[in-house]
Amino acid sequence: MPSASTAASTPAASDPASSAASADSAVSAAFAGERLRIASVNVNGVRAAFRKGMGDWLSERDVDILALQEVRASTEDLEGLLGPGWSILHDAATAKGRAGVALASRSTAAIHRVELGAAEFDSAGRWLEADYEVNGKLITVVSTYVHSGEVGTPKQVEKYRFLDAMLERLPELAAHSDRAVVLGDLNVGHRTLDIKNWRGNVKRAGFLPEERAYFDRIVGAEAAPDYNAGAGLGWIDVGRRWSGEVDGPFTWWSWRGQAFDNDTGWRIDYQLATAALAASVTGYVVDRAAAYDQRWSDHTPVVVDYTI
Repeated sequence: MPSASTAASTPAASDPASSAASADSAVSAAFAGERLRIASVNVNGVRAAFRKGMGDWLSERDVDILALQEVRASTEDLEGLLGPGWSILHDAATAKGRAGVALASRSTAAIHRVELGAAEFDSAGRWLEADYEVNGKLITVVSTYVHSGEVGTPKQVEKYRFLDAMLERLPELAAHSDRAVVLGDLNVGHRTLDIKNWRGNVKRAGFLPEERAYFDRIVGAEAAPDYNAGAGLGWIDVGRRWSGEVDGPFTWWSWRGQAFDNDTGWRIDYQLATAALAASVTGYVVDRAAAYDQRWSDHTPVVVDYTI
């Protein structure tokens, strides 16, 4: 598995005890203030996203940590697009022009890790962990891009393998840091509230009962008395807790037809946090574009403010 590329020369490692790298001169030594704003978005190709207006969006959002999925570009491309002031961690996919995950932050990560699952399992471009020190506290952040899958094909098998590995890793992350968050395009709608046309998608990848069962194990089944409040592995779906029992808010819409204008979407982009971190949330925004022609990805950013 290839190691992650990084603009700040942070060491790739699997040992949480590894020493921190010195910060890049253009990057602050620490996050400022108690508010930590974390944004996550599947950019569907970061170069195209910037051509369509992502740079303007980013300049207006005062983000501290930015998680990207489907980067589909080089680390040098990311450096050029984001500009100075960002420490960039990037794990590209094995196949050029596919997948790719990144974390860009205003402070250099102490350590980052890219391994997930067994050694022979290729998760390159789909899982990137980083540890940050924020006001003396350890914050672990993961940018992940789960396979979209396709029923009855090897793509679906790979998706289940990835989700299995993710389930094994989540308790380890929580043990490593009680303030951890998994961000990204998880390509599963957990509940009927998460897909506008859920009845028409019950046999499609992304809303299969087998896929949704993984989320039952992570945050609890919908009918569980402690759903999203300690059930399952004890992680919290921040978006559902903050938004309540409403449709969506959706985070992905097809480019085709009137899906965006009619809000016929899917909520498949998440911030899954440990209980301690979820308890510190002070704001949650699905940053939907005002109009179809203002979109720069088929996904929209999910932005959460935490108090550290």
